[in-house]
Amino acid sequence: MANNRANNKQVTKSQTANKKAGSGQVRIIAGQWRSRKLPIHDLDGLRPTTDRVRETLFNWLANDIAHARVLDCFGGSGALALESLSRYASYAKIIELQRPAAMQLKANLNTLKCDNAEVLNADTLVVLQNGCEQGFDVVFIDPPFRKGLAEKAIQLLDSKGWLNDGALIYVEIESELTQMAVPATWQPLKDKTAGQVNYRLYQYQAEDSPANTEE
Repeated sequence: MANNRANNKQVTKSQTANKKAGSGQVRIIAGQWRSRKLPIHDLDGLRPTTDRVRETLFNWLANDIAHARVLDCFGGSGALALESLSRYASYAKIIELQRPAAMQLKANLNTLKCDNAEVLNADTLVVLQNGCEQGFDVVFIDPPFRKGLAEKAIQLLDSKGWLNDGALIYVEIESELTQMAVPATWQPLKDKTAGQVNYRLYQYQAEDSPANTEE
C-alpha cells in the first residue's frame, strides 16, 4: 500500500514536471485542415491567439484570405499563418525568433504536406528592416506583449515595401495599450477587446492609391 502511494506520488510529480517543460497544441478551426491539432512548444512569450479571437478575425477576413500572400511577423505557434493556409492562402512567410518554435513550425508544415510556406528563424525587426521584393496582402502582427514590438514593426512595414495597396493588417496587443501610433496610410476597420487582449484590423492605402488621390 505504501509502495503504491509512493509510486502514485512519483507519477504525479513526473506529470507535473512534463506539463511545465512540455508542449501544448494548436487547433486549426476551418478549411482544408479543419480540426487538425498540431504540437507547439511552451516557450516564454509564446501566446497563441485563442480560438474565440481567431474565429472573429477570420470572419473579418472571410472574403480576403483565399489566394492572398500572407506575412506572419511574429509566428509563435503559427496559429494565424496555419489557419490562413488552411483557408487557401496562396503563400505564407512566417518569421519566428525562438529556434524551437521555428523548428516546430517547419515540422508542422511538413506534417501537413504544405509546400507554399516559408519559416524564417530570425529577428523580425531585422527582417523587416531589410525590406522585400514582393509585397503581402494580409499581415499579422501578434508579438510578445510588453516589449514595444508592435509599433516598431508597424513603422517598418509601412516604410519598407511589405504592404500591397489594400493590404489588411491585423494587430494583437495588450489591452492596456490604449494609445498606439499608426501611419496615416492605415485606415482602421475593426477593433475589439477580449479579456487582456485588444485586436484590431487596418487597411493599408498607399499614398498614391486612387483612394488617397481623389479630390
